[in-house]
Amino acid sequence: MGSVRRMWRVGRLCLIAAFLWSDAGAQEKVRLSHSALETSNSVWFIAQELGMYKKYGLDSELLFIPSTTTSLTSLLAGDMQIANVSGGAIASAVLAGAQTAIVACYLNSLPYELVVNEAIKSPEELKGKSIGISRLGSASDVAARVLLRYLNLEPDKQVPIMQVGGSSERAAAFRAGRIAGFPSPPGIIHLTKGMPFRILISTADFKQRFEFPYICAATTRSYLQRNRETVKRVIMAHVEAVHFVKTRKDESKKIMSKYARTSNEDYLESAYSATARLYDTVPLVTRPGVEGQIREAITTARKPGAQLRFEDMVDESIVRELDKSGFIEKIYKK
Repeated sequence: MGSVRRMWRVGRLCLIAAFLWSDAGAQEKVRLSHSALETSNSVWFIAQELGMYKKYGLDSELLFIPSTTTSLTSLLAGDMQIANVSGGAIASAVLAGAQTAIVACYLNSLPYELVVNEAIKSPEELKGKSIGISRLGSASDVAARVLLRYLNLEPDKQVPIMQVGGSSERAAAFRAGRIAGFPSPPGIIHLTKGMPFRILISTADFKQRFEFPYICAATTRSYLQRNRETVKRVIMAHVEAVHFVKTRKDESKKIMSKYARTSNEDYLESAYSATARLYDTVPLVTRPGVEGQIREAITTARKPGAQLRFEDMVDESIVRELDKSGFIEKIYKK
């Protein structure tokens, strides 16, 4: 009888140990989305490819949803927990009452150039011709309007803006003659396969860097409150992915090539160089960039009396915590 009791106790201890082991090894499920296959979004898919989310205890599913505005809609619908968005999309959503927040931003400028047909040699010659973007409210839409205004052209009124699709789709529409030009991240023009083109203006030509929260991670306020540790782990994985991009060029380009579905070396070299240079080590959000998008959102929504503050659409507490703890510094000392 005593041996039976001992066996029962041993069995119970084994069950408890097995439960504790499985619980410790459990991965927190999280659904993420990125909105483009260009190198600027590589922080998301490099973290996925190299198991960085898993390293920080996450069982991640990474979805590709073209356009930050669509990605934000899916986030608000609860289809995912953390999404890649731009500041413009978040500003418009929060102004409309959405309870969302940017929690980290990895690229705080808008590295875009306005690609036009080679026959267009001046801004005046662009009047009446269409420019292609992905979707209204997206980063490409913001870029198109900023670049056109810099050339003293009125978007929509003087230069029609068409929703075409992602950068590769815009390049294809340009090649087919459906549009006269399109705002493009660095390097995309190399994918137009010999189509005569001209860079009419680039944000790199601006006298001051155009501050814009471009590649950012956002979630809902409710999810952040309930799952702060999960959000923190995602940001930790992204910090490591940014470090990888900055320090492992050849390996990064190989992964970028896979997602962009091209081996065009001119594109990969140009796009990688811009991304590695512009990615921020500490992913805080640009205040001037956010404030600019708040003004743009209020103007677009025709709500001149609306009040929206930086803090209404940004929560930097996790990034500041990671920075203060020495986590980011430790990553860069590897």
